[in-house]
This record gives sequence, C-alpha cells and structure tokens, in this order.
Amino acid sequence: MKFISVTDPGVTRLKNEDVFFASKDSIGLLPNLFFVADGMGGEKAGLYAAQTAANTIVTDLMGSKEREPVKAIKAAIEDANLKLFEEAQADPEKESMGTTLVLACIYDDHLIIANVGDSRLYVSKNDRITQITRDHSYVDELVRYGKVSELAAKHHPKRHYITRAVGAENKISIDFFDLELDQSDIFMLCSDGLTNMLLDEEIQAILRSGKSLEEMSKELVDRANAMGGEDNITIVIVDPEIK
Repeated sequence: MKFISVTDPGVTRLKNEDVFFASKDSIGLLPNLFFVADGMGGEKAGLYAAQTAANTIVTDLMGSKEREPVKAIKAAIEDANLKLFEEAQADPEKESMGTTLVLACIYDDHLIIANVGDSRLYVSKNDRITQITRDHSYVDELVRYGKVSELAAKHHPKRHYITRAVGAENKISIDFFDLELDQSDIFMLCSDGLTNMLLDEEIQAILRSGKSLEEMSKELVDRANAMGGEDNITIVIVDPEIK
C-alpha cells in the first residue's frame, strides 16, 4: 500500500482549518485508517473542532472493544460528535463549531467509508472516476432535484452551506459505504477546497497521469490554487496495490 497526504491553506485563507490522518498501520482492530476533517465555526473554533474530532476518533478506535469495524467507527464518530456538541453548548465562543468528516479503511480488500458533510471520497479506475460519498449540503440537494447543474453548483453563493456536520447536533447521521476494490483502483479523500475548484474530469486526468503520488498531489493543489484557491485544500491519495 502507498499513500500521500497533503494540506495547503489555499490562496485566500490565512488559516488552515483542515485536519487529516493517514496510517497504513493498524489503529485498534482497523488494519489502516485514513480521514479528512474540514472544521467550521471561525478560525479558532473550526480548527479546534477538526482536531478534537480527529483525536477522539483515533483514541476511541485504538481502545475499542468492538469486533466489527463499522460499529467501532460509528461509535468513535458518535463520541466525537457528542463531545463537540456539548462543548459548543457550554462555550459561546465555540457555539457554531463543527467539522465535516470523510473516513476510509481497507478491510479484507473492501473499502469501508464513513461520511458526514461535504468532504468527499473518490474511487479512480482506469476509465472513470466515481464520487462514492454524497455531499450533505444545500447545493447538492439542488443538484439532485435538478434545480442547478453540477457546473453551476461550483459557483453557487450557498455552496458552503452544509446540512450535516460532526458536532452540529446532539445526534448524528452517518453515511456508510462498502466497496470491493479492484486491482487498478486508487482512492482519494479530500476537502471541498479541491472539489470546488476542479472538475471531476480534471482530477481523474491527474490521478491517471502515471506520475508518482507525490507529483499528483502537488499538481492537484497547484491546479486548485491556480483556479482561485478559495479554501483550504487537503488530499489523501491511496494506492492499495491489491494483487
């Protein structure tokens, strides 16, 4: 297994409120773990929310007694959600904090994915790229109902309005996906600082360019910044190297 993780503040943001975690070594019962969290709630609260969620999830998974991976992941995310929600209720300066989360683990040649918010996971095959996660956002609902096109959605004034976040409410709804990986598959987790700037087809062209993971990640960040770099950009690219 090979992977690369990068984060960049972008062009217009002074602070980076994205957090990532990437390990090909076991985290509790999980043989590997990758995730991206994009904090919200102001410069201090947004980064705090993402870091707190990340630390809670890793700590909970390392100490989990669950023997089923989805149950362990679900419990860890729920714990992070409640911790952030309760702290936001107690501290006015953190009132609106929360974070997106997209998480993945390769388990017996299957990709287990958890998703809250609008950070995404893509699977790239030789002939196509597929967004596996579904954005929990106002604009994504407009796209699904045919009220705006996918291209127009990238420039919609409410494109940053998300409808689910870790820490936003005392209960959380998490989307889970389970995919069987093929030999040529590469997958990528990313924050919306990338996907608001680049089309899926542009991302696929880079992921299938034959370059190294380091070169691909740099080109994705550079291209997003060249297109405006309106938000923090975080990318985790994984080549499972399945035989």
